[in-house]
Amino acid sequence: MPMDEQSVEKPLLSRGADYVKKTPFYVSWAKWILKFIMWDIFIAWVALIFLFPAQFVNQLFEKWIQTTRGTVFGITGSIFMLFSGPILVIAFLAIVYLIITAKEELPEKKAAKNPSFRLWTFPVLVDGPFGVVSATEFIGILLFLVYVIWAVYAYTMQILISVSQFPFTFEQKRGSVLLRLIDIPFEHATRYHVWLGHLTMLLFTLHGLFYVIAWAIEGHLIQEILEWKDIGVANLAGVISLLAGLMMWVTSLHPVRKNKFELFFYTHQLYIVFVIFLALHVGDFIFSISAGGIFLFILDRFLRFCQSRKTVDIISAKCLPCGTVELVLSKPASLRYNALSFIFLQVRELSWLQWHPYSVSSSPLDGKYHLSILIKVLGDWTAKLKGNILNSSNAELQNEEDKEDLQPLTLMTASVEGPYGHEVPYHLMYENLILVAGGIGISPFLAVLSDILHSLREGKRCLLQNISIVWAVKRSNELSLVSTIDMESICPLFSNRLNLEINIYVTQESEPPLEEGTVNKAMNTPLCSASDRCSMSVLVGTGNSIWSGLYVISSTIGLVILMGLVDIFYINPFNISSWWYKGLLFIICMLASVFVVGGLVVGLWHLWERKNASREEGEDDRLKVGKMQHNSNVAHKDSSQNTLASSAQTYYGSRPDFKEIFENISEKWGRVDVGVIVCGPPTLQSSVAKEIRSHSLGRQRNDPIFHFNSHSFDL
Repeated sequence: MPMDEQSVEKPLLSRGADYVKKTPFYVSWAKWILKFIMWDIFIAWVALIFLFPAQFVNQLFEKWIQTTRGTVFGITGSIFMLFSGPILVIAFLAIVYLIITAKEELPEKKAAKNPSFRLWTFPVLVDGPFGVVSATEFIGILLFLVYVIWAVYAYTMQILISVSQFPFTFEQKRGSVLLRLIDIPFEHATRYHVWLGHLTMLLFTLHGLFYVIAWAIEGHLIQEILEWKDIGVANLAGVISLLAGLMMWVTSLHPVRKNKFELFFYTHQLYIVFVIFLALHVGDFIFSISAGGIFLFILDRFLRFCQSRKTVDIISAKCLPCGTVELVLSKPASLRYNALSFIFLQVRELSWLQWHPYSVSSSPLDGKYHLSILIKVLGDWTAKLKGNILNSSNAELQNEEDKEDLQPLTLMTASVEGPYGHEVPYHLMYENLILVAGGIGISPFLAVLSDILHSLREGKRCLLQNISIVWAVKRSNELSLVSTIDMESICPLFSNRLNLEINIYVTQESEPPLEEGTVNKAMNTPLCSASDRCSMSVLVGTGNSIWSGLYVISSTIGLVILMGLVDIFYINPFNISSWWYKGLLFIICMLASVFVVGGLVVGLWHLWERKNASREEGEDDRLKVGKMQHNSNVAHKDSSQNTLASSAQTYYGSRPDFKEIFENISEKWGRVDVGVIVCGPPTLQSSVAKEIRSHSLGRQRNDPIFHFNSHSFDL
């Protein structure tokens, strides 16, 4: 269980926390003991899976499964404890760890004297099928390939089924306690899910293909395919599961996903068919090998479903000249998130099924009751969104001109999942920072810059001394994206405490436009809101760790109890022996434990959330935020000299030369650690990563060490 770079050497801060203090010794000891236990369990679990084909491990396994043979759980209980149990135990311990960490007090980190090389931020592979791969990820890929080769050579069904657990471990478990434990945000886990999904489907396809070839040679292909055994493997169920997996796999390939995203999205919901028929195919005791990862996925999916049912106020909306929409959404004060966070947005008037990910463009310190996102109009959904906002704006103007004949305003009913992101604001842990953005990729960096300025103004802990922003845009009208941040109003005299350098590259214009002063002009819209006036839920993302823990633990206990009751009152009295039917009962028990037991906890959690929300006196604040957003353009016209774009050095008709940029920074900043965060298209990430790798390999003693971090979301 490799810990992420931010959790290894960076002190853990709560979002917007004040100066941290010394941690009590018993908290440090508790954390150390928990990490030691989790590491031991994880290493033992991996060793078991890797060494399973060995004869001595098989002999131990045969003895182990006898431990529950005479109980109500049978050998299924032993296999579940051996293969799925460790994942669930680590999840339980992770909950305790997160609860302790959220309340801990740590000594303030001092500035590092010497830069340090880190495997997890050094890009090794840049151009290839895996994208930008760090040294740590490369080592992990090699080790996993060794494991797969060994598994294929041994060809044991247990190992093949266990491989299916890994994609679900990195499946879209956006609020997973395991990902929060190792501080891998959802957008990073998605790429691991893609890698492991390709590998899993390759192995499963080969597994099915070999059997098809063997049956064809023997001359009874159709008979074997349609066979559904009660005792043994149900072939037809396996064929159905494999076909569902192949449809997901084919439509997830990059050309299809890029050009036919909705086809990819809807066919990917066939994972339900894939999992159910996998259980029918192999039966309960083999399915229990991969049940741990699948169960955690069901837990997360149900929680996300509960959160997404709640509608969210759109406090204000406006259209920028570059074809981008800015939405300000209502949130409770108790909702925590980092500057580098994502949300998933649904607008029911546009589609009941489509959810789109967007970076949060506002700092959590900008306001208690709202957050902002920037949406680039690129497809049909975003075009409809912009059209609704413009229609509302036109209706508002007509209503102001003609009070007698009022036009109906277009209301939008929004729902939100998230926010998702790092457990810690790692951008505040660097002393030197380079932010590289392409187009709309500047959105999360607006939140980062605002977060830094707020931290300086309020005396929050911030190590940053130097920041360099490199932003590449196609046309100058995109400069209106940064019209929402006024640096001087957030932190007057920030230049005395922070060395900020901004370079903007307008690639498709050779000279400034004639009316460059109007780039910040935007079109206001009226308040677009649901009638019940409510804010987003805190059920997932970085929600309350105690309630999350109660939800996971109670659901797991409910699963064990429910399986025991089914065995006692149904399977054993009626001598149920069919593998496929017992596999179906296993799935039903998993779903029932989450929906019934977990649903009860979620209901109590929701009541607790509503009780807290009733105590918040946020209505006046929300109205002030709406008024502030409604009048923001006037303020920006009057104070345009303070905006990010007006403070930048702008280059027309050229692209950023990263070799020259990094060389200049090396001369200015010297022998220090420099965090580089990139948000933009894959070509931009590759260019930056390639230059960092080149600089690191040829680094001189007095040069800085650049640490590559990506923040681009790609489904």
